[in-house]
Amino acid sequence: MTTTPATQDPRPQLFLALDQMAKLFAEITPDQLDRPTPCTEFTLRQLLSHVVGAIHRLTYMGEGGPAEDVAPITGNVPDDGWSAALGRARTRVEAAWADDAKLDRPTLAPWGEVPGRAVLGGYVMEMVTHAWDIAQALGTGFQLDDALAHTALVIAEMVLPAERRGGPVPFGEVRPVDPDADIHTRLAAWLGRTA
Repeated sequence: MTTTPATQDPRPQLFLALDQMAKLFAEITPDQLDRPTPCTEFTLRQLLSHVVGAIHRLTYMGEGGPAEDVAPITGNVPDDGWSAALGRARTRVEAAWADDAKLDRPTLAPWGEVPGRAVLGGYVMEMVTHAWDIAQALGTGFQLDDALAHTALVIAEMVLPAERRGGPVPFGEVRPVDPDADIHTRLAAWLGRTA
């Protein structure tokens, strides 16, 4: 049987994406929190809040609740507390999605009712993309995982065709990109970002 993002277990990829995110969070210093990000509606601080909040939302969906009940932002976090906040969110999300049966359970995601594995795949895409956003804001040359970006791009191309942009779809138009661009730049461009 062929394994595709629609049939595979996305949890290992999600946890790798969260490992990558934890390494990025560990590099952040309080004086960087008000920097702009390629996710133009967010400063770095706001983007970190969105990332942690999104993981809590994913946890809630894994526990059986609808996404709309949880805002994709977190509460007040001390400037030096972002790594700890991410760690707590990760512990919760792993527990919430530990049961294999949840992969095929109908789940109320922000984009509608879909199987749990589709929800998890969407959050792989989100975490990998926001890792790029954070790395760009930091400007330290952090080495992002190419394999994760390939997975995220496959998911993005499958669930976000170029024609479905704007309105309730929170992604800009696909940006032109050099054919030789690295996988992270191609993913960012597909999701409407510019470096």
